[in-house]
Amino acid sequence: MDTQNVNVTVVGLQWGDEGKGKVVDALSGVCKYVVRFCGGANAGHTVHVGGEKYALHLIPCGILRPEVLNVIGNGVVFDPTIAWQEIEHLRQRGVSVGPGNLLISAAAQVVMPWHKIEDTGSEGSLGEGKIGTTARGIGPCYADKARRSTAIRVADLLNEAELGEKIRRIADIKNRTFAALYSSEPMDVEAIVQEFCDYGRKLAGMVANTGARLRRAIAVREPILFEGGQGSLLDVDHGTYPFVTSSSVTACGVPAGAGVPPSAVGRVVGLVKAYTTRVGAGPMPTEQDNASGCRIRERGHEYGTTTGRPRRCGWFDAFAVKYAADLSGANELALALLDVLSGFDELKICTGYRVAGEAVMDFDATALQGVECVYETLPGWKQEISDARRFEDLPIEAREYVQAVEGLIGRPVGFIGVGADREATIVHNTQVRGFKE
Repeated sequence: MDTQNVNVTVVGLQWGDEGKGKVVDALSGVCKYVVRFCGGANAGHTVHVGGEKYALHLIPCGILRPEVLNVIGNGVVFDPTIAWQEIEHLRQRGVSVGPGNLLISAAAQVVMPWHKIEDTGSEGSLGEGKIGTTARGIGPCYADKARRSTAIRVADLLNEAELGEKIRRIADIKNRTFAALYSSEPMDVEAIVQEFCDYGRKLAGMVANTGARLRRAIAVREPILFEGGQGSLLDVDHGTYPFVTSSSVTACGVPAGAGVPPSAVGRVVGLVKAYTTRVGAGPMPTEQDNASGCRIRERGHEYGTTTGRPRRCGWFDAFAVKYAADLSGANELALALLDVLSGFDELKICTGYRVAGEAVMDFDATALQGVECVYETLPGWKQEISDARRFEDLPIEAREYVQAVEGLIGRPVGFIGVGADREATIVHNTQVRGFKE
C-alpha cells in the first residue's frame, strides 16, 4: 500500500540537536500517531507552545496535542524512571498522559540501574579515549539486548514474580562484573526489584503490542509520524563510529524500530540546523573554535537539552548533510534556527572536502581525519528575522542562503525555523500532506 503521501518520517541529518521537537510538534498536527522508533533518554526534544517550554526525552513530542496517539516503539531503550518523571511532570502542567494517548511497546528494552553504572564506569576507564556518552545507560542496554540472556523488556515488568527472579539473576552477574572492573559497591538488589515492580504496576495500562496497532493503522491509511532521535551522523552503522549512539537513527531504522513495513516510512523530512553543532568527542570538519563559533553558541543557546553540555559549533556542512539526506532518502529539508545567523557580515557553507589537495568524491564517515573543508562564502544579513512568517518576509541574503542549501543538498527546503515558538515557522517548499502551499 502506498503510504508516501500519508505518513511522514522526521530524522536529523547532522550530529543531533537539530531541533526535531519543534518540527515533530508542528507536523503532528496533521497526524494520528507519533512514534519514537530509536534511542532512549539520551535524546532531548524541546518544544515551545504558548510561551511554555517542554523538554521531552522519552515521551514523543505529539503528547502536546490531545488528538494524537503517541507510541514508544520496540526499537527504543525505555527508562521507566525517566519516563515516569516526564509523565508526572506533564500531568502537573495540565497535559493528559495515559493509555488513551501513550502506548509503550511490550518488546522495548528496559534501561536498568546497572546499565548506568556500566556506562559511567566504562567511560571513566577509557580516559582521554572516552566516547562522550550521556551516561544514561543507552549503550549497555542495547548491548544486553544483543546478549539476550541479561536483557529485560517492558513486558517483563508486568509479571512481578518472574521479574524479581530475572533482576536477582542478572544483578548477581553485574555485581560481580562491576566489582572486578570498576571496584563498584554491590547494588541493592531488593530495592531494584521493588522499584521496577512498582513501575510495572504504574505503566501496565500503557503497555501494548504497538507494532500490531501501527500495522492496523497503516491498513486503513491513518497518518503516522515517525520521530527520530539523535542525528544521522551519530547512527551506529553509518555515523562517525565509534563516536556515535547505539541505535539506527536514520529512516532506515523505522521499520525495525517500529514494527512496520519499509513502505510505511512515507515522506522523509530531513531536519538540519542552518549551521552545524556537535556534543562530545569525534570529528567535526566545519567546527569553528573561535569567535564565530562562540557567537553561534550564545545566539543559538547551544547547550544540551539532556546534559547541559556546551555544543561545538561551526558552519553548515553541506557535504555531510547531502550524504545523510541520501542515506535516508530525504524528500525535503526542514531548515532550523536560521535566525541564529542574523548579524554576521558573511556566512560560509562547506561544499566539499579535500585531502592532501585532492577533492574527496564521497563522504566517508570512517575517513574524516585530516580533511580540509572547501567553503563557499555568502553575504550575511543584519536584521532580525524572528517575526518573518513568509519566505518573502526574509531579507534577500537569507533567501539566498536557503536557496544555496537547497541547491547543494538537492532537496527543497519545506520548512524554515526562525525562532523557538511553534508559530515561528515559515512553510516554504513542502509537499507534506496538510501543509502544501
